[in-house]
Amino acid sequence: MKRVPLLLCVLLLNILGCKQAEPLSLTQLQNPIGSENIAYQWGFLALEATAHDTEWFNPRPTVTSRFLGLIFTATFDAWSRYDAAATPVYLKDVDRTPAKEHNLRNKEIAISYAAYRAMCEYYPKDQPMFAKFMNTLGLDPKDESTDASTPVGIGNLAARAVIEARTGDGANQYGEETGSDGITYFDYTGYKPVNSDTIMVDPNRWQPKYFTDNNGKKYAPGCLTPYWDKVKPIGLKSGDQFRPGPPPLIGSEELKTQVDEVVMLQANLSDTDKALVEFMRDGPKSVQQAGHWFNFAQFVSRRDQHSLDQDIKMYFYNQMVAMDAFIASWDSKIFYDFARPYALVHEYYSGKTITAWGGKDIGMIEMDGSQWRPYSPDNFLCPPFPSYTSGHSTISGGCAEALKLWTGSDTFGAEATLVAGALTEPKHLGDTITLKFPTFTKAGEMAGISRVMGGYHIQADNIAGLELGRNVAHEDYTFYLKHVGE
Repeated sequence: MKRVPLLLCVLLLNILGCKQAEPLSLTQLQNPIGSENIAYQWGFLALEATAHDTEWFNPRPTVTSRFLGLIFTATFDAWSRYDAAATPVYLKDVDRTPAKEHNLRNKEIAISYAAYRAMCEYYPKDQPMFAKFMNTLGLDPKDESTDASTPVGIGNLAARAVIEARTGDGANQYGEETGSDGITYFDYTGYKPVNSDTIMVDPNRWQPKYFTDNNGKKYAPGCLTPYWDKVKPIGLKSGDQFRPGPPPLIGSEELKTQVDEVVMLQANLSDTDKALVEFMRDGPKSVQQAGHWFNFAQFVSRRDQHSLDQDIKMYFYNQMVAMDAFIASWDSKIFYDFARPYALVHEYYSGKTITAWGGKDIGMIEMDGSQWRPYSPDNFLCPPFPSYTSGHSTISGGCAEALKLWTGSDTFGAEATLVAGALTEPKHLGDTITLKFPTFTKAGEMAGISRVMGGYHIQADNIAGLELGRNVAHEDYTFYLKHVGE
């Protein structure tokens, strides 16, 4: 059964050569590696489900980062009972199995049931897709055994342990937090922006901005999950553990210089710049930043021909870092409630003529600075939440550092080819560009600077975000090493 990648794959999965191998019965290969191992294939399905989630619920990168983080924690916990040294994160009171049972088949069965149950919990609309894959593997998705002496039972118990442990973790997945009235992912903290979409009270603070939906209707989305700083991390002690110092404020030379840089970068966007902005931003059916870096991890799996054991461990660490980095970034975002360039450029350049991007059918023109906008489609002009720190920079800095630490080398080698402007200004297409990511560190930094080029962030957001993400990666690495028994 070959799976045809979704539209997002044009940007990510096909660009990086990601594919799902032909599913095999669990005993056909003695040593499945790379895209042939079952952990990789469940990861591929997780990316498809994340893309569907974006399509159905609009981008919600905080939420999907938690889904992916917990799914791969569940598979790790199930696998740990068939490893000589690893200890689970949430699975309690299930003993390590005897050494004679530590074989590939038992591991494949255990992690498949853990992945299936966890993915059905977090991506319930895709349950038929997951069940079909279980059937392809020769496994019964209806088998709900909790017999801890069997791989089926261990897989089911691992998923249950994660789900139960993370209920009430602050994410408000079930509308369980006080003040939610049962509404899932409802903001129970009562966050309200200082500035409304029409009235600027404090230009240092975040202001909602108007988007245009597919029917041409204007609307100003509220802040996305402003309570995410309250979510319990996996490996961090708390979301504010590495909170950076404050961003530069209006009146400082530092902020003026950084706002000037945003205007200058947009006025001089090359086709390579545009391609980088679009690749890192993603398009329809995006897998968000956590999925983006999971896709990079799968590139590493194919490059290095990983075994199931290697992928289980790498995915767990990679996605724990992505989930925790989102929590840490949101802690900073909500604590500082800092303005985005969309408003800051207006503050500094209103009444001045500048060269800037006029929109998808217009291209670069001269305009009054009060009309400046990010290089982004009308239906998603600017991320709807405060700026500092950049989420892309935090997650990319963290996941890049995690892959460097895990592989023991900074060498990456992925490439992505796309047409500049295809997602933003289809009537002003540029050249076909091949982006090269020679190292993990460089890929993280390219992700961060792309957000400055796109007009979503100033350099302070980017630099602090990269550092924050790297701090998360190192803290989580200690947690990871403890649980793999190293």
